[in-house]
Amino acid sequence: MIEQDEERADALFHALSDRTRRDIMRRVLAGEHSVSTLAANYDMSFAAVQKHVAVLDKAGLITKRRRGREQLASGDVAAVRSVASMLTELEQIWRGRVARIDELIATHQEE
Repeated sequence: MIEQDEERADALFHALSDRTRRDIMRRVLAGEHSVSTLAANYDMSFAAVQKHVAVLDKAGLITKRRRGREQLASGDVAAVRSVASMLTELEQIWRGRVARIDELIATHQEE
């Protein structure tokens, strides 16, 4: 991966490392929500929820738009797919390693 891709991966996984942000992602992937509507779902201040939304926005996982005084957030499916793609790449590396271990065990058992 090039440096820019690594920085993007860092931002994506940082954004998803928090339980509240993952829950916000589930909600905004299901449909567009205002930040104030999202905030009503959590036992924290509106400002704290705004910060979580800002982290998700900075990572590119959500898009925001204004409707009057409301700020609306939607999940970005393409960004979520990129996270899934990164995880698939890591899984393939791991599966290759497990396959090599299995080969070594099979070779050792034949001896």
